Amino acid sequence: MNAEKFPIAVFDSGYGGLTVLKELCSSLPQYDFIYLGDNARAPYGPLDFNTVYNYTLDAVKWFFKQGCPLVILACNTASAKALRSIQQKDLPNIDSNKRVLGVIRPTSEVIKNYTLTNHVGIMATAGTVLSQSYLLEIEKFYPQIKVTQEACPAWVQLVEEGKHYSIEANESVQKHINQLLLNDEDIDCILLACTHYPLLIDKIKQFIPAGVNVVSQGKIVAASLVKYLQKHTEIDKLCTKNAKRNFYTTGNVEDFNSHASIFFGEEVSALPIKL
Repeated sequence: MNAEKFPIAVFDSGYGGLTVLKELCSSLPQYDFIYLGDNARAPYGPLDFNTVYNYTLDAVKWFFKQGCPLVILACNTASAKALRSIQQKDLPNIDSNKRVLGVIRPTSEVIKNYTLTNHVGIMATAGTVLSQSYLLEIEKFYPQIKVTQEACPAWVQLVEEGKHYSIEANESVQKHINQLLLNDEDIDCILLACTHYPLLIDKIKQFIPAGVNVVSQGKIVAASLVKYLQKHTEIDKLCTKNAKRNFYTTGNVEDFNSHASIFFGEEVSALPIKL
């Protein structure tokens, strides 16, 4: 008897994960995806570890009820504060055949490709910075790389309010770039460790010296997932491939749809759910 097949799940606390989903759809156009934004409880960045873990687990369980064999946490805060606990503590009890992956490990695995000086800057939410997840993961793969972090707590709100082209955004981006480079002037690679931040990439490039790479995660995560599915054929064979995308939000549907098109690059029509 053939196993049932279901879409790949993509989760974020809000809209930012749509920048990752956009790249996943580009790299794996034949695959089906379900996206869920927990907009009613966003942002996750300021929340404590236990709260983020519980909220993320709610979403993972919801995806599993939809039959999804694989969940991508396209959220740095959820990846930092919840992924390991879910993988180690919850998955064996829920369904050991299902998988939950994040965005921190695949990014850390390839960060060396973007730096010549071995000095990397991380721009992220306060929650991701406090978790020190990137410091720990990058050190596992490349202990020679010096990582300097900079929390940019206002950037998510700037993007979600549509102010990423504003004077306010200019001032905030310049302030945090200056602080990051003041802490380590040898940085030649800046990782945008929040999926909202790619919408600020043009402004970021205005305030960095020539020769400094700015790295977004979407393409990295997409390339990693392609390799993962090639390696783990037992998961790949459980994934439907009809090029369908479905969107859900715990928040206001009209608000989600109006914001989502900015992140995803095309119009979306979401359905509401409660977690």
